[in-house]
Amino acid sequence: MTIDTDLEATDIPATRGMRLLRVRNHDDFLLRYVQPGLVGLIDGTVSTLAPVFAAAIFSGPHAAFIVGMATALGAGVSMGWSEALSDNGKTTGRGSAIVRGAVTGLMTTIGGTFHTLPFLIPSLHWSLIAAFIVVAIELVVIAWVRYRFLHVPMKNSLMVVTLGGAIVLGIGVALGAS
Repeated sequence: MTIDTDLEATDIPATRGMRLLRVRNHDDFLLRYVQPGLVGLIDGTVSTLAPVFAAAIFSGPHAAFIVGMATALGAGVSMGWSEALSDNGKTTGRGSAIVRGAVTGLMTTIGGTFHTLPFLIPSLHWSLIAAFIVVAIELVVIAWVRYRFLHVPMKNSLMVVTLGGAIVLGIGVALGAS
């Protein structure tokens, strides 16, 4: 249906109808792009912390870079595939499974890649410092997206996201130091 048909069929004045359409489009945007992207970004950022930091502490920055990129790319494919296969979009109204899968996979890969890049620095000390800074920025970005689109208070979002990241980071550091 076109926009005009929808508005005529409901007998809603045009201005109110446009507001309803914007809300519907906003909800569709959240379900089809923001939510799958946020799931991917959180998963890519948090789940790759343990292997990257364990590899860095155990074997050095080069190993951390290789493990981090393998983990980010593998997780991106896995998460994208899982999202695309989990729902055809027709029953839930979440849109194209291929688009959601691509968004989730891409954002998972991005989430795992940024804190891996500092391990191109040959010094373990400086690469760890840079990676910690990047992780902090990633967690703030995740909290901001939750605040902006899901209306979760920034303070609450930062606490929850940081707690999850700290737990996984602690696992990686503990395993890397063993």
